[in-house]
Amino acid sequence: MANIIEDANALNGSKASNPVQVNERFFHVSLKKDGSAFKNQSPNIGDFMEHVSESSISWVDCFLDDFEKETLATALVMGFSEPLVKSLLTNMRSNYEDFGNEMGVIMPAILAKGFDVKLNPLMVLIKDNLILTMHTTEVKRFFRLRRYAVTLMKKFPSRMPKSDIITSILLRIIDENNNRNFEHLLEIEEQGDKLSEQLADSNTPREKLGAQIHEMKHALMVYLSGLWASVDALNSLRYGDADLLTDNVKLLEKISALIYEVNSHIQLAEHLSEVLASGLEVVQSIYNNQLQIFNNRVALLGGYLAIIGTALLVPNTIATALSSPVFGLGPEDAPWFMQVMVVSTIVSAIVAWVVVKKLGLLPKQPD
Repeated sequence: MANIIEDANALNGSKASNPVQVNERFFHVSLKKDGSAFKNQSPNIGDFMEHVSESSISWVDCFLDDFEKETLATALVMGFSEPLVKSLLTNMRSNYEDFGNEMGVIMPAILAKGFDVKLNPLMVLIKDNLILTMHTTEVKRFFRLRRYAVTLMKKFPSRMPKSDIITSILLRIIDENNNRNFEHLLEIEEQGDKLSEQLADSNTPREKLGAQIHEMKHALMVYLSGLWASVDALNSLRYGDADLLTDNVKLLEKISALIYEVNSHIQLAEHLSEVLASGLEVVQSIYNNQLQIFNNRVALLGGYLAIIGTALLVPNTIATALSSPVFGLGPEDAPWFMQVMVVSTIVSAIVAWVVVKKLGLLPKQPD
């Protein structure tokens, strides 16, 4: 065990480039057997072992740089088994395992920056007197809960069953994670509002709009998949009948309430997706109208060219015929020749206009 602790400490506490301060990487709060609470932070997770063994209930929260590589070493230090962790890591979006004396669940911790939505894993491991949460440094999920952890621990009555306390802390952790997830829907909506401003601007390039609409649609799909994964994890907790969790109906109803809350946000996200779809239809109709206008202009230009061509073709043919030596025209014939050219041009233009109009070659102008 000493070697494992040294390996985990070397892995988790020595990276100077980590944006999280060294003393914030591992957090611990314990409810002692006398009813008092104690919390501390350390760059080495092995420092908490003594406090955990002497406490009634403990919660340890960990920031990890490399989730896949560091979870196993961290969990082993805290006394969890290797099969449990490896089994959970087979599905890093949503997973649940119950080994009787220990259990674990993975659910998504959503992180959104504009339309860039990521599903980071949050792993929660539970055994007799310990709840261990592990997530990436990018998420930084429980700073607020860490601040009030002592107050939370002190609220539990001394006679309260241990399974009820573990379940209550677990529900508080999941609720905090869900609330942080829900905040990112507002960010997606704000980005969508900026996109709608660009849709209202007729000068916005079509290529730019298409790319941004695709990004927003993809962001919503990723966000919705994260919420559905949360529902799966909560359903597993609600109906898994784990020995470590409570059988108290009121506490189990709180899990159902969390499921209902997530489903409500799924409906909001789906409604936003419908609004986006209607926006796509509007954009498509705008593009179709622009294409129709362009086609009308091309047809109108073709009609005018037909009229002009006819108006020039007839007098040109007459002029070519009269210039033949057969007619023997001289300078004295110039006046009546010019009159013939002018009249033939005007008459041919009028005839061409009437014919093109009757054939419907000129598009109707909108009212």
